[in-house]
Amino acid sequence: MSTAVSSGVFRQDATVIGLVGFAHATSHFFHLMLPPLFPWLMTEYSLSFTQVGALMSVFFAVSGIGQALAGFLVDRWGAHRVLCAGVALLATSGILVAAAPALWGLYVAAFVAGLGNSIFHPADFSLLNHRVSQSRLGHAFSVHGLSGNLGWATGPIVMTAAASSFGWRTAGVVAALIGFAALSGLWWKRDELSNALVGASRDTGKRARGSDVTVSGLLKLPLVWFAFSFFFLSTLVLAALQNFAPSLMRSLYGLSLAAGTSALTAYLIGGAAGVAMGGFLTGDNRNEERIVGLAFLTSAVLALILAFSLTPRWAVIGVMALMGCGVGLAGPSRDMLVRKCAAARLGTGAFGRIYGLVYSGLDVGLAAGPLIFGMMMDAGKPRLVFIGIGLSFVLATIAAQAMARQVKSPA
Repeated sequence: MSTAVSSGVFRQDATVIGLVGFAHATSHFFHLMLPPLFPWLMTEYSLSFTQVGALMSVFFAVSGIGQALAGFLVDRWGAHRVLCAGVALLATSGILVAAAPALWGLYVAAFVAGLGNSIFHPADFSLLNHRVSQSRLGHAFSVHGLSGNLGWATGPIVMTAAASSFGWRTAGVVAALIGFAALSGLWWKRDELSNALVGASRDTGKRARGSDVTVSGLLKLPLVWFAFSFFFLSTLVLAALQNFAPSLMRSLYGLSLAAGTSALTAYLIGGAAGVAMGGFLTGDNRNEERIVGLAFLTSAVLALILAFSLTPRWAVIGVMALMGCGVGLAGPSRDMLVRKCAAARLGTGAFGRIYGLVYSGLDVGLAAGPLIFGMMMDAGKPRLVFIGIGLSFVLATIAAQAMARQVKSPA
């Protein structure tokens, strides 16, 4: 490949990775558009915790169902068009929050936001797989994961600051402006996101097949269920820690609320660091399932150490950071493994559908995790939570190995 062509490929790779990353950060920002506003909304409309919590139940229910179906729209209409539609829906949800005349208006906003969020994994990963050169896919997946963490980190800060300074309705407008900024970038660089990669071969033969795969056909494939289970199990861990980490730290180690919250922060920071490192571990000839297995099994051991209080109090935050690092380290390899499975069994023509279906396990895990582990907390069994986290890691590892066998077995 000539220097000019190589430079062109690099620029296009950087453009696609940057824009898709910004869009993914925007989607995660909107995950936390409403929760920071709960204190204001509860006062404004005299709401209970259950009522405001139901807003997020609507969000994730719509997102989970929609994600399983959005992949078909991606494969039929194109990832860029669908991604733009999703970002536009997110921006619209911010306007709906600002203009909500009553509680029902907030539920409409949550529904629209969930609908917009549903398209991101099938659209993002289809764009990255089709528009980024193979040698940089691992780094692309790493940036994708990091940008999501950045969106989670900035959401509460921006929304709380805007609501505190100008009111919760203005905070909705601020969220909308962030959504429209992402949409503007996607539209401005539409040629780079819609045209074929410079110097890359077009999908032909076996790799181009899959465009005619139906829902029933996908649901008959063991690969789909192995991958769905993998994402469901790995996300149960995040759901457990996001909701109960401070209480777990207080129950098992006697830590204060502030220290328990710091342990959760350490887990998330460790996860971000792991994702950054994980991009260097993926590639065409790597055994991603081994990387995922080693990282998850190490995290499982750390979860059991926490469950049985085998570490001193002063080391808890460090153990949580290491556990998060293990989960993050597996992220890019996880995404590459799904890509290899989809390409080997279905072809690139079905990327949108396969990503939409299997990544819906994330939303199901986020919805089910608080219920499963919440019952353990209510029963006064905090150790069972960390034991359950460790078991989830082990079962997710088994699912990853099963996915890998799907690549190696005859089609």
